[in-house]
Amino acid sequence: MTPFDLLVRGTLILPDGRLPGGWIAVRGGTIAAIGTGEAPAAAAVHDAGTALVLPGAVDGQTHATSYKGLAGMAATTRSALAGGITTIVDMPYDNPDPLTNMARLEAKVAAVEAGAHCDVALYGTVARGQGPGALEDLAKAGICAVKISGFQNHPVRFPRIPQDETLDILEASVPLGLPVGLHNEDEEIVRARVARFVAAGRTDVAVYPDSRPEAAEMAATAAFLELGAATGAHVHIVHFSAPRGYDLVARYRAEGVRATAELCVHYLHFDAGVDGPRLGARMKVGPPIRAGRREGLWAALAAGKVDFVSSDHSSWPIDSKLTPSIFDAGAGIPGLETLVPSFYTDLVARADPDPARTVALLVSAAPAAFFGLTRKGEIRVGADADLMVLEETPVRFDASTTRDGLNWSPYDGETFAVRVAATFVRGTKAWDGADVTVTPGHGRYVPRTRG
Repeated sequence: MTPFDLLVRGTLILPDGRLPGGWIAVRGGTIAAIGTGEAPAAAAVHDAGTALVLPGAVDGQTHATSYKGLAGMAATTRSALAGGITTIVDMPYDNPDPLTNMARLEAKVAAVEAGAHCDVALYGTVARGQGPGALEDLAKAGICAVKISGFQNHPVRFPRIPQDETLDILEASVPLGLPVGLHNEDEEIVRARVARFVAAGRTDVAVYPDSRPEAAEMAATAAFLELGAATGAHVHIVHFSAPRGYDLVARYRAEGVRATAELCVHYLHFDAGVDGPRLGARMKVGPPIRAGRREGLWAALAAGKVDFVSSDHSSWPIDSKLTPSIFDAGAGIPGLETLVPSFYTDLVARADPDPARTVALLVSAAPAAFFGLTRKGEIRVGADADLMVLEETPVRFDASTTRDGLNWSPYDGETFAVRVAATFVRGTKAWDGADVTVTPGHGRYVPRTRG
């Protein structure tokens, strides 16, 4: 029999548990066999020793094209590979125009096929006043979800969608089988609170969380969940900064509403009261990282109220953070190279019995299933050979070396418990622990599997 293309050895993290001394045989970019003991012949062998071999991460929330436009796909996906991420799910808020119709989808897919280093799935959106008519064609072409916002970050690229239009979108999403994600902040509350602080001359970082209070998150969330209950749509909250949000989603889910919620990893790691004075605008995200909420978020995760964990990577340069007023600073942080190491390290610190399996579930398998990426997220026969190799060794994170060209991070200087020693995308080694080893265009557009 013809030898396999690739054999990867190591401690495998499979859907049903660990397999020490295991091997994965790959043919044509697909996992063809899994076993222990004597391995079959292969044209290439990667022996990871006792290191962990996990399914490649599926980052369910990235903003690759919000700054440089479609050209930003190349740098973002380089960074993804260095972080063990083999598929990014990119938000639709491209610069200068969001992904709202087939022409923009085709342009973005072309950018993926020409410039991406890892695989890419795509959100679509609906412009204010557009109506949901384009969603059917976008769904047929493979968008994996719809994203809308209750808060306007930009009048064209990232608008607020009013409630009547949100209802229309949710109704249209049901026969298409698409989740609809919400940026869950109430426009009126946030605008009024920001204006109040500015009028009082308070523009320092300390007031930022109070300018976007928890009430704004919960009000937007509750209205969205009620519209989900009324329509039968799959309503999804893309982030919460406070544990009450996960309780709300769990309550609606218990009533039969198709409601889900993800958690961005920085809310699990940072605390505004501890880290805010040191990091300032470098940790500005929306909704804000708050003081005293981290433990409650970990409790929500432990209780099974979090559907998956993502980075919310934003491709903004450090210059956007260097403003006199916190309200003028850009919101968002780079996160592709820290998602897995940060989450894994914090799981170890909290004595998780098997942090590798928790990462494999919440950062690989769960988001892949959520977005209908049926060949991703697990080490199993028939799946794409998307793998990340983690070495359990302390490593200091140096943001100046990141592959996204941004070269800054609020995690700079932290020590992580693991390093990404290799990343494979469809059976090709794409990161060797030091460099990206594939060229632009190795990545592919991954459509949602309908049904």
